[in-house]
Amino acid sequence: MQANPSILPDFVILDQGDTLELALYRQRSANLHISQSWMEMVQQTAQNATADRSTKQYLRSKLSSAQWFINAIQQRESNMLKIMQAIVDMQFDYFKYGDILMLKPMKLKDIADKVKVDISTVSRLTCNKYAETPFGTVLLKDLFTEGIVNQEGTNISNKVIQNIIGEVIQTEDKKAPYTDRQLVAILAEKGYNIARRTVAKYRELMNIPVAQVRGLWN
Repeated sequence: MQANPSILPDFVILDQGDTLELALYRQRSANLHISQSWMEMVQQTAQNATADRSTKQYLRSKLSSAQWFINAIQQRESNMLKIMQAIVDMQFDYFKYGDILMLKPMKLKDIADKVKVDISTVSRLTCNKYAETPFGTVLLKDLFTEGIVNQEGTNISNKVIQNIIGEVIQTEDKKAPYTDRQLVAILAEKGYNIARRTVAKYRELMNIPVAQVRGLWN
């Protein structure tokens, strides 16, 4: 038997009543610093008229590299927090109550525009990242969804539609599973006008086979 690898989250979201508190699970930059004694040694060498010129340049370059490295880590963590805060703000109800039906449509561009960064930055800093929430660990990639307009004109996340399809299939007659066309009709009764090919696409994304196969399994 092979044990499943444990997931270490990148962010922690805590419910503080009226607010949600966000923090990095591990803030690496907090433990990064340049030794004061080493910095003093570099400064003393630079001021020493008898010190070798190449030695001075070498020490200065190493100090500059160390400072650049720390600044880069700090900037990355700052961007991660800004991006995640924008996600929490946009999906406040979802993170507050843990109800997938409260998940709003959200694209990378929506967050990039809020934080004033490039879309590629949002993509890079959310790729394979997890957030620990009061209701479980969430993969950030799953929060980015397209939207579908219901009969009331409200923009609904396609994750909500997938969840509804899954619930309908769970309660279907196992001896006579719903076809995709029947699922379309059921969704329409609930106020969601979805094409059959879209229903089939969402069903496949959830690894749910077609009605004929589900019937054979049961």
